[in-house]
Amino acid sequence: MSTLVRVLAVSHVHPDEAAVGAAWPPPNTVELSFLDSFQVARGGIQRLFFYEGDDLPPFQSIVGALQSSLAAALPVFLPLAGKLAYLPESGDVVIDYSPEAVSPGVRFVEAEYSGSVDDMRRLAGDDEHQIEAFLQLVPELEVSMLPAPLLAVQVTRPRDDNVGGGGAGGAVAVGVAIHHGVADGQSVWQFIKAWAYNSVIKLKICSGLRKKNLKKNAHVSTYGIVTDRFVTPLPMGVDMSQQRRRTFLLNAGEIESLKQRISESDAGREQLRNRLSTYVAISSLAWTSIVRAKSLDAADKVYFMVSADCRRRLRPPADEGYFGNCVTTCVAKAISGDLSAGSDDGLAGLARAAAAIQRAIREGLEVPFGNSERWLDGATATTPPVRSFTRSGSSHRYMAYETDFGWGAPSRAELATVYGDEVVMMLGAADGGVQVSVVLRRALMDAFATNFQLMVGLGF
Repeated sequence: MSTLVRVLAVSHVHPDEAAVGAAWPPPNTVELSFLDSFQVARGGIQRLFFYEGDDLPPFQSIVGALQSSLAAALPVFLPLAGKLAYLPESGDVVIDYSPEAVSPGVRFVEAEYSGSVDDMRRLAGDDEHQIEAFLQLVPELEVSMLPAPLLAVQVTRPRDDNVGGGGAGGAVAVGVAIHHGVADGQSVWQFIKAWAYNSVIKLKICSGLRKKNLKKNAHVSTYGIVTDRFVTPLPMGVDMSQQRRRTFLLNAGEIESLKQRISESDAGREQLRNRLSTYVAISSLAWTSIVRAKSLDAADKVYFMVSADCRRRLRPPADEGYFGNCVTTCVAKAISGDLSAGSDDGLAGLARAAAAIQRAIREGLEVPFGNSERWLDGATATTPPVRSFTRSGSSHRYMAYETDFGWGAPSRAELATVYGDEVVMMLGAADGGVQVSVVLRRALMDAFATNFQLMVGLGF
């Protein structure tokens, strides 16, 4: 990988001492839940935001504003300033936010992109991702050895930085990495929103999952943890040189038309049991487009994996202050020919895909962890030897384009971390739209884009 970003400075942000007070009394450790433990070996969730325009402050003002607001937000999320640590006496992996663990502070990187302001703007505007650049614009978390950091930030300016330079306009990228072992997507956005708005939110990490009699971190080595202080990453088998990543935008009108056309089709009236949600409609569009892009036999089995939030499905539900991982996996199954064939401009295939996804989510959420042993077997199993297994990530409910640190909404927001070589990710966009970012093997992307855009262009 070529070097596109040069580090200018590295500092460390500490929680505002006056705000910390006695909000987090001893013991200064939090045990991982069963679901947290499963994610420890995955490393960081890396989010990337681009900002541009004539009104951007000077780069050092941006850095100062981000550092001060981060210091103000950390007392509310104090464990994020700590470390993931191994306790040899108990064999547990815990979040350690003792004064000693928090004292080093959160790593904050100032960097420079090798391209110009216009280059960075093009980087932010292109539908096709420049993968190398995206990955270098987000901070890395060193997670192979415990204790490991839980949070890092990187702010990057272009080479010919015009930010605040006499109205010439500028660009800046803000990258955030949070350890997946302590947060899922919902929790990441809780923190980013609080940080961006410098919110004062009284949030505590609750132990709701442990109260549900789920295993916490017993047998944590099953998920990649060696019974020592070293972490073995989960084998993902992803060759990024063979990946292409593209982003598509559906406006509110296209989404509503898509939902209506699927629901009112013959297959939709026959197979859909529930009202068609935005998430399921767009997922079915992406899934069928992927299946059609492949040279599959009509009888080939195809799968679409959904990560479903379970906070409100627990009994009793997790409280509003829950911070951590709380998702279950739901896998929709179908036959290639059922999704790729059909009349009514492909609506039959879309309806079948939507029905399969609805059914998988409904069954997965009925009793999310009622049989934790069976759930564990399914969650840790390797991808079945099939020709099409698509993972979905993120959610259109995450309003990334409302992430305003004081200089307006981002021009582009993306998830830089990708677990897999066939992934569909959504984010909420402006005016009711939805951003759909797709990761596929290089040879499949053009055919996918043709199918995806064709089905949208048919009046959806």
